[in-house]
Amino acid sequence: SAATTMSSAKLTHPNISNGWFSESGAMWPGQSMNIEVNQILHVEKSKFQDVLVFESKTYGNVLVLDGVIQVTERDEFSYQEMITHPALFSHPNPERVLVIGGGDGGVLREIIKHPQVKEAVLFDIDEAVIRVSKKYLPNMSVSYEDPKVSVHIGDGFDFLQNKKEYFDVIITDSSDPVGPAESLYQARYYELMRDALREGGIVSTQGECQWLHLPLIKDVLAFARDLFPVAEYAYTTIPTYPSGQIGFILCSKNKETNFKEPLRR
Repeated sequence: SAATTMSSAKLTHPNISNGWFSESGAMWPGQSMNIEVNQILHVEKSKFQDVLVFESKTYGNVLVLDGVIQVTERDEFSYQEMITHPALFSHPNPERVLVIGGGDGGVLREIIKHPQVKEAVLFDIDEAVIRVSKKYLPNMSVSYEDPKVSVHIGDGFDFLQNKKEYFDVIITDSSDPVGPAESLYQARYYELMRDALREGGIVSTQGECQWLHLPLIKDVLAFARDLFPVAEYAYTTIPTYPSGQIGFILCSKNKETNFKEPLRR
C-alpha cells in the first residue's frame, strides 16, 4: 500500500548512512564490512537486541542484529550447510535434532533434507528474529512449515538443563559471545549439551574466526576435548562474515567418530 511504501522510505538506522550499511562489532576492532543498501525494510528494538533488515544491492536481503550481519541471502548457504551437514552425516541415524538459536530457519532447512530426521526442535530466545525472517527471508524460513519442526521461544540454556539423553545432534547457531549468546561459549553449556545427547550424540556450534578469535577458539576446543572424546574445528569461507571466514566446533560422544569421513552419502 502507499502508506507502507511511505513509511519504509522514512526508515533510518544508525549503521546506515549515504546509502551504505557499515557493520559495528566489538569482536573485530579496526575493521568493518560495508554493504550498499537499496532500501531499509525493517527496524526494531526487540526485547533482546536491535533488529535491522535491509535489501542490499548485491547480497539480497540482509538480517542484522546489534549492528552485526547475521545472514545475507547471497551467501548464507555456505554457513548453514557447514554447521549442519558435517554433524548430521557423521551420525548413523540422526532422528532427533535440536537447534539453539537459528531463528532465521536456515539450519532447519538443511536439517530436514536428511530423511532420518523425525523431530527437529528449534529454541530461539528472540521471537522477533523468527517473525522478521518469515517475512523477509522466505528461502530460509520456509523450513518452519515442515511438520517435523517445532519452535520454542526461550533460553536454550534453561531448556537443556531439563533434557537428558534425548537428542542425537545439537546445533548451536548462535551470535557472538557478547550480549544474548554469551553463556553459549562456556564449558557449562557444552556440558549441558553433552548430557542432553543420547549415546553417540554429536554437537556442532558456531566457532568464530581463526583470523580474529584464536584465543577463544583455543579455549573452547580445550574444554570441549575435556568433555568429549572427539572435538574438532571445521571452517568455511563466507564473504559477509568478519574476515570472510567462520568456524564450527564439532564434538562427538563416540570416540570412533571421524568428522572427515561421512557415514552416509
